[in-house]
Amino acid sequence: MRKCIRCGVEMAEDLTVSGEVDPAGLRVSRGGVFQDPLGRLKAAVCPRCGCTELYLERLDKLRAGK
Repeated sequence: MRKCIRCGVEMAEDLTVSGEVDPAGLRVSRGGVFQDPLGRLKAAVCPRCGCTELYLERLDKLRAGK
């Protein structure tokens, strides 16, 4: 459970992040565009103030240092 850093309300989680260029969503990678992605970004949004945070869907690749 994520809580809003501004108002302390429980955030709605596991929301999809997408864009006009890449409808599959944004990805995070080390070292550039053509590197193996570390994972997809997800979003959490506070239903009270709208504060939004991005987080990695899975952390196993990041923790493994790949």
